[in-house]
Amino acid sequence: MNTGGAAVRTGRFAPSPTGPLHAGSLVAALASWLDARAQGGRWLVRIEDGDTERCLPGLGERILAQLAACGLVPDATPVWQTQRLARYEEALAALVAAGLAYPCGCTRAEIDDALARQGVVHARHQERVYPGTCRDGLHGKPARAWRFATHKVDADVSWTDRRLGPQQQDVTREVGDFVLRRADGPWAYQLRVVVDDAAQHITDVVRGEDLTDNTARQILLQRALGLPTPRYLHAPLVRGADGEKLSKQLGAAAFDTDTPSAARAELSKAARVLGLRAADPTDAPADALARWVPEWAALYNPPP
Repeated sequence: MNTGGAAVRTGRFAPSPTGPLHAGSLVAALASWLDARAQGGRWLVRIEDGDTERCLPGLGERILAQLAACGLVPDATPVWQTQRLARYEEALAALVAAGLAYPCGCTRAEIDDALARQGVVHARHQERVYPGTCRDGLHGKPARAWRFATHKVDADVSWTDRRLGPQQQDVTREVGDFVLRRADGPWAYQLRVVVDDAAQHITDVVRGEDLTDNTARQILLQRALGLPTPRYLHAPLVRGADGEKLSKQLGAAAFDTDTPSAARAELSKAARVLGLRAADPTDAPADALARWVPEWAALYNPPP
């Protein structure tokens, strides 16, 4: 591990304990671990239990046990988001003080009605682009959420993904003023992940490709809060027979870690998704991981 004077490259895996890890989440975990190791850096685990309505007791511990069975052991004690709520309060207060966050009283139905009046019909898997209804005040409605004021910043964001190449998103046009916190308490993913990545000094975010379109929103928040922007790499997804990505919401099964050979087999399948060779049938998980580090480095950390 790099312990020299230069900043240590630091990656993380940040699962939500809404279900055990499945084959798709193992791909993201393996990719983030390999990326940190290929750079001589640190690998951290953060249990994203901030959405308290969806997270289930005991699943964070089960996820850590699944990772350990695969040889994916973090370099520091895992962090739990529910222990960090004061940091999110501070970040929202800073955005409000800067005039970059405002209360919103709109229900989802009201947003859909406003969009329909503009000729926009919400489609499955697409963003509801917030129409800006509460930008000039609540008009007597109770606050239901706090939103980030994308219209007050340069919201046309460009960045380069280490796997997918150049990316661009006009957040105001494609997303609108996005939610930072719901009035009933839970903090939005966008704010939580930005605050925590900065607090943990994350230099490289490696995660699933389905999260690519979150990146521009997170870069906007990083800029607004004066936080560094890490490098991003979005790994390929595992899809079911129906073409949909595997997900806990759709009942994806937990992968098998009952024996070292089962864990190696699951790791091997994840490695193939990442473009790496299959594990040797005689490899222990640790041996397979060691073999893949230079392969990953050749693919995603080519020499300058």
